[in-house]
Amino acid sequence: MSNDDDDYPDPSPEELGIGALFEEAPEPFLDLVAPPPDAMEELLPLMPQRTAAPQTWIVTVNDAKFHWYDLIAGFPSVPDIRDPVGRHLRRMQFDLEATSEKRLIYFAVNRPRVRFDTSRSTSWGFFSLKLTVPLLVGIEEKKESLTIELTVPFAATLKKPSVVLSDQFITFNWGGLIEALSIHDVLQQYDNPYQFSTEVQYVGQTRDPLGRLARARVTGVQRVHQRHSEDRDMLLLIQRMNVEVMSADGDPAELEVNQNPVAADMLLKDRIDVVECALIRYFEGPEMHGRSDKEAEVRRQRVREVALSNKLDSFRIDLRLEDANNYHDLYSRHTSISRSHIIDCTIDDGNIIVERVPVPEKSKP
Repeated sequence: MSNDDDDYPDPSPEELGIGALFEEAPEPFLDLVAPPPDAMEELLPLMPQRTAAPQTWIVTVNDAKFHWYDLIAGFPSVPDIRDPVGRHLRRMQFDLEATSEKRLIYFAVNRPRVRFDTSRSTSWGFFSLKLTVPLLVGIEEKKESLTIELTVPFAATLKKPSVVLSDQFITFNWGGLIEALSIHDVLQQYDNPYQFSTEVQYVGQTRDPLGRLARARVTGVQRVHQRHSEDRDMLLLIQRMNVEVMSADGDPAELEVNQNPVAADMLLKDRIDVVECALIRYFEGPEMHGRSDKEAEVRRQRVREVALSNKLDSFRIDLRLEDANNYHDLYSRHTSISRSHIIDCTIDDGNIIVERVPVPEKSKP
């Protein structure tokens, strides 16, 4: 990716067409700030009990899922759930809406543009369920094709489905069941020759009472989308993190006194807030993609506070996943391509210093 983008200022919310939506809405990063003292008084009996011994953390990924952000950006029409593609879109919206109640990490990522070629026909192999699908690859729309082997679903009443193509979706009508898959679903689910990598543009946390991510209303993500939407596809990679606490006193989250929902959530918030800040520093670099000085200071203060209350000086983030494909070959302007990002993090007065741990990449066939 060229650095020429830096020569152009980011568009304002007004230019993005979403300015009015942000007039009353606080920035998502302000969730990092402690609640006011009067609210804390009510929560005081439920506050987590801390331990005295120093901690270090090992952060791993429990599960990860991609959602095609372009399908919800702009102001899309309400999906028609009577249509297979509409049901697919509504399920994606439900999945994203549910993340606003959880403390998950998301990456706004770009991949090369790929579409189904509706000007050409699909074709079946002889005596098999091998289907060849025409594609248009890249901004230059290079004509390619991909052969996939389908499996008859349990609810099917036909041995071979009828197939309908649009530029973004393929639909299989099996009689008793209709499946709709986006082009990115197909490329993730079936073997293919395309070794494209995924560029991380923006890192965030899904927890948001206003649910802005599912409605494409997060300003930073929308700016990334506007900058790249003409020539690349944009997806959200959402990850559920597991934090293992190494300490002579054990994990405070396992103490009986901390089993109430308030204490459990506050301890989880400490961990995911710091993981988010570390991944922003790792993938976005020191300039944090033009985030404001106010946000940078809020994040430093939050890291300083968590480090003090948890006696945390260092931790490791391991983003490796079992059975990952090339969608998980992540890179950014600040780190090279890898499916095995392991990051050692140290905290210095609220600043997170990141260092990538060298890991031999498995040889590709």
